[in-house]
Amino acid sequence: MTRTVRATGIENVLGDEELIVSKTDLKGRITYANDVFVRMAKYPYRELLGAPHSLVRHPDMPRCVFKLLWDTLESKQEIFAYVVNLAKDGSHYWVFAHVTPTLDENGNIVGYHSNRRKPERVPIERISPIYKALSAEEARHANARDGMRASFDMMVALLKKQGVGYDEFVLAL
Repeated sequence: MTRTVRATGIENVLGDEELIVSKTDLKGRITYANDVFVRMAKYPYRELLGAPHSLVRHPDMPRCVFKLLWDTLESKQEIFAYVVNLAKDGSHYWVFAHVTPTLDENGNIVGYHSNRRKPERVPIERISPIYKALSAEEARHANARDGMRASFDMMVALLKKQGVGYDEFVLAL
C-alpha cells in the first residue's frame, strides 16, 4: 500500500479518558482497531483492517524506536513508548503506547496488542528533540538500514550514558 500523506503540522489530541486499541498479526497487519483509533487515524475501518500498522507512521518518528519495539516484542516482553502518528489527512497525534505480544497456550507469539493513551505534554517536549536527532542521524545515511543502525547505536549510547534501560528512560520522562 503506497501512501502520499503529507504532514500538515496540525495536531489532534486524544481525550483524557480515551484509549486507542489495536491488534495486529505477526506481520504487523491490523486485525482489530477500536473506534478511537479509527477516529484519530481518520481512515475508514475497512482501510485499516489488513493494512500494516506502519500506515500511521509519522515521517518524524525514528525507525530505530520501532526496531527496539520489535526486538522487545520478539523476546516476549512488553514495551512502553512515546509515538507520534500520522492521520490520513496529514494531521498528527501523540500517544503513550503500551505494546504486548499475544501468546498462545504454548507460549508462541501469535500477534500483538497495543493500548495507547494521551501522553502528558512534558514527556513529549523532552522526547521530541531526541527523536529529531535520531531521525536526522537516520537521514544522514544513503542506505535506510545503515541509518537505522546508526540511530539505534545513538539511542543505546544515550541510555548507557544515563545508566538506564529503555523502559526506565521512557517512564522517567
